[in-house]
Amino acid sequence: MIVKSMTGYGRIVKSFDDKKITVEIKSLNSKQTDITIKLPSNFNQMEVELKNLVNQVVKRGKVYCQIAIEYNDAMAKMRINKEILDNYLNNLENICLSRHFNTPPDILSIAMRLPEVVSTNDQEISQDEANQIKLATQEALTLFDKFRLDEGEILSNDFQHRILIISDLLKDIAPYEEERIQRVRERLRTEMANLNVNTDQNRFEQEIIYYLEKLDITEEKIRLKKHLEYFEETLSNEEEEKGKKLGFITQEIGREINTLGSKANHAEMQKLVVQMKDELEKIKEQLLNIL
Repeated sequence: MIVKSMTGYGRIVKSFDDKKITVEIKSLNSKQTDITIKLPSNFNQMEVELKNLVNQVVKRGKVYCQIAIEYNDAMAKMRINKEILDNYLNNLENICLSRHFNTPPDILSIAMRLPEVVSTNDQEISQDEANQIKLATQEALTLFDKFRLDEGEILSNDFQHRILIISDLLKDIAPYEEERIQRVRERLRTEMANLNVNTDQNRFEQEIIYYLEKLDITEEKIRLKKHLEYFEETLSNEEEEKGKKLGFITQEIGREINTLGSKANHAEMQKLVVQMKDELEKIKEQLLNIL
């Protein structure tokens, strides 16, 4: 049985030469596939390739993938633009002199945070670096997919439990059926007797049978039972993407339950139908979370 949640999380940290690669992937449910990849600027050329890699596993959902590169010797990657820094310092010194500050600010600290003073020596990425990033992404996706399978198993057990409840409620309707028919028959006879008019008894019996046939729920019970079995069968198959299919089946289940409710004409049967609807709504809500 394969049931995958659309909610997932995976994170991996790998060391490579003088750097550390961190890949974090998380997802939420969505009707469409929406993948966002966040990379350091000098790795942007890999975005399309990585998005395709993620898409092969994700299939459907709103996914955010962040890839960060940390260098062990960060200072070696830092470059200070001395000319720009000198200009900032001169301007800040002039401002301080003109304002006559009693306590001069740390203008060097201020200048170092201003635009274009500090930059990194970004270089073209090597094939080894690209391979390591793809490998780290694949490992994060493996953890991400395991998370979704674990979540999917919990959801699957919940679906099976609620389908079983609906099946049991359907069986509980049976004892009330004969009582309901007999009650309707007696009510019609009483109302006709109260009219105090002569009637053709044969014709009257035919009309009662015709009316009771409209209240018969045998076909609805058979169809509902079949839909419940089909739901369990679909849930148990090896198909990965089954959320939409199960959604269509629940629509058919809901249609039969509604018809049972409209034909019930019995308080206890109506209570059972309401309980069925409650369980089905919980199934529908959780179905939005599976692939």
